[in-house]
Amino acid sequence: MATRLSNAQNDFADLRRRLHRTIPGGAHTYSRGDDQFPAIAPPMLDRGKGAYVWDTQGNRLLDYGMALRAVTIGYADDRVNAAAIAEIEKGVNLTRASTVELEAAERVCDLIPSAEMVKFAKNGSNVTTAAVKIARAYTRRRFVCVPRQHPFFSFDDWFIGTTALQRGVDAPQTSSTLVFDYNDFASLSRLFDEHPGEIAAVMMEPATHITPQGSGDPEAWPHGTHQAGFLGQVRDLCTREGALFILDEMITGFRWHLRGAQTFFEVEPDLSTFGKAMANGFSLAAVTGKREFMRVGSIDEPGMERTFLLSSTHGGEMPALGAFLAASRINEEEDVAGHLWNYGTRLRDGWAEVARRHGLGNYLMVEGPAVAPNLVARDEAGTPSPPMRTLFAQEMLRRGVMMPWIAFSRAHGDAELDLTLDALDGSMAVYAQALADGPETLLEGPAVKPVFRPHN
Repeated sequence: MATRLSNAQNDFADLRRRLHRTIPGGAHTYSRGDDQFPAIAPPMLDRGKGAYVWDTQGNRLLDYGMALRAVTIGYADDRVNAAAIAEIEKGVNLTRASTVELEAAERVCDLIPSAEMVKFAKNGSNVTTAAVKIARAYTRRRFVCVPRQHPFFSFDDWFIGTTALQRGVDAPQTSSTLVFDYNDFASLSRLFDEHPGEIAAVMMEPATHITPQGSGDPEAWPHGTHQAGFLGQVRDLCTREGALFILDEMITGFRWHLRGAQTFFEVEPDLSTFGKAMANGFSLAAVTGKREFMRVGSIDEPGMERTFLLSSTHGGEMPALGAFLAASRINEEEDVAGHLWNYGTRLRDGWAEVARRHGLGNYLMVEGPAVAPNLVARDEAGTPSPPMRTLFAQEMLRRGVMMPWIAFSRAHGDAELDLTLDALDGSMAVYAQALADGPETLLEGPAVKPVFRPHN
């Protein structure tokens, strides 16, 4: 067994070298990087099915990463795959708009209450930047406001320049982005006072593990009260000030509710963006909104000043659009969002019981709504601790569960919950030991690091 494990680690080290030699960062999104996982984590995965992934050694892991929250039905769902394959057989990408392109656009507009027009792209950064351009084109104003608590909107300079990562950023682009605090209405209102008539838009996620104040008790969701609360205040402020209200539903869309978190919270944005779970892992993103605003990108109004809104050779790629149509139908027919809320509630309750048995209720916990639980790992002083979080992820991996964060799918069921709770039981025993002796006595390799940091 020791020899086999040693051989596997040697193979993993070779894969890491090859990855970093040919791919900057070793992966195509920084959230998949080596610095986001414990040292024993496989550097590559070979395949996924349902709630599980397999590494290059053939080891099966129950996955709570779910492709960075892009998969809600389950990996390699046969129905979604069949829909994508059917579009592959039709040509993948044609010279004019395709039939499935129109069907998918109409489906988005049927599902999302605020959507009257839609533009597709291949990643979230492109559509959030497009939403900002729409707002600036419509209002003829410069500034956009974003909350500092929401970690990522775009890889473009207008946003990345607000983070700790400054190398390569064009500072003038960043100067048009203003930062406020989520759930602090006064901090946003001050920006409008400081820049009267100059703010084009406010962009935010509807919720993360931090939920809008005044929207009810997250512990009771989705069956309890959930009004717009803070989101409604921002909606009203934007209306009064002539700015557009943009909801980035990259994560909440098709996960919190079939029709978006905007439906869950009963608030209507001017524009919204979707991606990730939209097509159960296929590459698809969208900017949607009211026709009044989206039409700035139109070409069928003679004499209207043009806005080069969003132009993507692969935005209308047919397999992803076919996958979206199938996935949206499954989400609706099987109430996938309802399953996610239910599973999250059961996981949260089971987690709390295991933590209580190990005396870790104040040290290792999940917080936030059941559909989007946030893992918190604290040290003996009660301070959030990257080494302790890494140790926990390491011990879960040893027990067959990959949990860099907590996202689940329709494929997570009773067996997966039992496996998770068993792994938690063993991992928490080690965690309790590390609280007494220090994580360095048990942790293999370095602790995970924040993605947004100025130096490696």
